[in-house]
Amino acid sequence: MANDGSTVAVLGPGGVGGLLAGLLARAGNRVICLAREETAAALRVDGIRVRSGQFGDFTADVEAVTELREPVDACVVAVKHTALDTALERVPPSALGDGLLVPLLNGVEHPALLRARYRPDRVAPAVIRVESTRTAPGVVEHGSPFTEIDLTGDVVPRVLLDAVAETLSAAGPSVRVLEHEVAVLWAKMSFLAPLALLTTRHGLPVGDIRTRHRGELATLVEEVAAVSHACGGPADPAEVLARYDAFPPQAKSSMQRDAEAGRPLELDAIGGALLRAAERHGLAVPVTERLVGELSADQ
Repeated sequence: MANDGSTVAVLGPGGVGGLLAGLLARAGNRVICLAREETAAALRVDGIRVRSGQFGDFTADVEAVTELREPVDACVVAVKHTALDTALERVPPSALGDGLLVPLLNGVEHPALLRARYRPDRVAPAVIRVESTRTAPGVVEHGSPFTEIDLTGDVVPRVLLDAVAETLSAAGPSVRVLEHEVAVLWAKMSFLAPLALLTTRHGLPVGDIRTRHRGELATLVEEVAAVSHACGGPADPAEVLARYDAFPPQAKSSMQRDAEAGRPLELDAIGGALLRAAERHGLAVPVTERLVGELSADQ
């Protein structure tokens, strides 16, 4: 599946999905965006318009429909976990067929859910590091100087993973194919969960969290690292804290932005999943439990 006529569906052409759809289309792939009718109509007329310091400003033509009706080489799932159940109705298993499903979802529990619905050996979880926002239907502001994807899938044939990675990397992002799916997902969770929970709970950007709430941050990072280790993922609290310290001080988490906009929070996919994993392994995570409880009460 190289850059020579690949067909890629993108479920959820928002900030992340819209950026990837635009890049893939610009690189010469056939891109089918799956979205609500009003969004699909806008994309059919105006295409995907990207403003990016990394990739430049450009407009790319895409197809747009409300439901997948034909086979594709891959389907990128770029919706929030809160919208996943409804969004998946746009991708009937019979239409996807042998295509690879590539979910770019936060959390660690979604691969099992997706494998119960689609062919298990065609679900290739991925994590993406990028800051990209949809400002209007089909309009994407890409703010980060990087777009990095880690693609994995323990039961997916390596040749399929490599083919999707080649298509994505040819479009611009930096892409790695990594073994040990659980470790890849927990590496993202170990960094994301403390950031999401604390920035959202306190309504503060990263810089204030790592200074004014340093003790709480450090304890939370240690709790998440312990759960990650028990589940087979990495456990390096010092490395996670160092990454926070290197972040731009005004950076916000996506959960915080959702809270500010009054959108549903991915609290269950992140905080809930953490608590369930901790309970399975008999681990006490009092700071995590308190934060999830307080955020749940605020919703």
